[in-house]
Amino acid sequence: MRQPVIYLTLFCTFLTFAVSGQEETNYDEDKVPEYTLPELLVSKNGREITNSRRWNRIRRPEILSMFEEYMYGKIPGELNIESFRIIERDENALGGKAVRKQVILEFYGNGRNLEVHLLKYLPRGATNVPVFLGYNFGGNHTVSNDPEIAPTRSWVRNSPQRGIEDNRATEQSRGDAQGRWDIEQIIDSGYGLVTLYYGDVFPDKDDFTVGVHPLLYSEGQEKPLPGEWGAISAWAWGLKRVMDYFEEDPGIDQEKVIVMGHSRLGKTALWAGALDERFAMVISNNSGCGGAALSRRRFGERLGRMNENFPHWLCENNSRFDWDEDSLPVDQHMLIALMAPRPVYIASAEEDRWADPKGEYLSGHYATEAYRLFGKDGLPSGEMPALNNPVMNTIGFHIRPGAHSVLPYDWEQFIRFANLHLK
Repeated sequence: MRQPVIYLTLFCTFLTFAVSGQEETNYDEDKVPEYTLPELLVSKNGREITNSRRWNRIRRPEILSMFEEYMYGKIPGELNIESFRIIERDENALGGKAVRKQVILEFYGNGRNLEVHLLKYLPRGATNVPVFLGYNFGGNHTVSNDPEIAPTRSWVRNSPQRGIEDNRATEQSRGDAQGRWDIEQIIDSGYGLVTLYYGDVFPDKDDFTVGVHPLLYSEGQEKPLPGEWGAISAWAWGLKRVMDYFEEDPGIDQEKVIVMGHSRLGKTALWAGALDERFAMVISNNSGCGGAALSRRRFGERLGRMNENFPHWLCENNSRFDWDEDSLPVDQHMLIALMAPRPVYIASAEEDRWADPKGEYLSGHYATEAYRLFGKDGLPSGEMPALNNPVMNTIGFHIRPGAHSVLPYDWEQFIRFANLHLK
C-alpha cells in the first residue's frame, strides 16, 4: 500500500537532484564537459572568412548582431549629450601632480533628465593625454579621500558597514575604494583617469523604471523588450557617451582612450569596446561569465545562475539559454574577437574561480585567429601562463595570486600593456 508514496518520494528526490545538479557550481577541471565552440571565421551562410576585409564586412557585423540579440540587448535609439558643465576644478590635485575636474553630462528624453557625473584627473601641464576610462561601484567620492569630490546622489546599494542606509551615500564611504584606483601610478606614468559611478546611468537593480531606460521608452513601455538593452548594454551606452564628451575635451587624446572595467563592469568594458571602435584599447579584469570566460565550459558562474541572481544584466532573450549554453549561437571568444585588431587585455586572479580564469584565457586564445587576419599576435598557446607571468601580445593576459579585486600589480600590467601598444 505504501509503494506509490515511496515511488513518489523517490521521483521527487530525483527531480530535486536533477534540478539542483543543473545549478551546482563546478570548480573541478575534470568535470568540464567536452564542448564545441561556434565557428569564428565561418559566416552564417557558410562562407569562410580568410582576410580582414571579409571579417569587417561580413563576419564582424554578424557576430555583433548575435550578441545584441541573444546576450546584451540592442540599444533602441539615439540619446546624445544635451549639455555638459564643469562643476569643480583643481589645478593642484594630488600634491600638484594633476589637474582634477568634475563634470556633469546631461541627457533628456520623454520629459525626463539624467545626470552623469565624471571625475577626471590629468597630469598637470600635459596636453593630448591618453586616458583610462572606467566605471566605479560606489560613487566618485569612493575612489579618493579628497573632500572636494562630490558624493553621488544616485541610488547606492545599502551597506551598514559603509554607512549606507536608505540607498544614499554618506561620508563614511569616502575613499573606501581607493585601493582599486592607483591614481598616482596612473598619473606618474603619463596617463589620465576618468571615472564615473555606474549607478548614475542605471542603478544595479531589477527596476527598469529608473536610470537611462525610460528616456528611450515608447509610449506605455515600462521595461525593455526581450531583445533590448539590459544593464550591461546601458552601462556600455554610458561609456560611449563619455567618449563623445572626450571629443570636446582638448586635454584628452581621443585616439588613445583605454576602456577598463572590473567584474560586471569588466563585462561592460568588453561590450563597450565591441560596440564602439573609437576605444583604442580594452581591459577586462576578472569579468568571468558574460565577460571574458567561455560559457560552454560550465565552470564557476554560469549564465543560468547569473540570470537568476541578476536578471537585469543581460537581455531577456538570454534566459532561453539558462543551463543550455551549447544552444547559444555565440561564445565569449567571439566577443574578444570583436576588438580585433585593437589591443585587448584580460586579467584574472588565481582564487577567483567563480570567474573561471582558464575560461577567460581560452577566450583570448580562441579569438587569436581573428587577430591573425590583421597580422597581429594573440594568445597562440593553449596553455595558460604561470602566475605573475603576463603575456603582452595584441591580446594580453595575466593571472596573479589573490582574489576578486583590482590591485596595484594589475595597474602595473595595464600601464605596461598600454605603453607597448599605444605609445
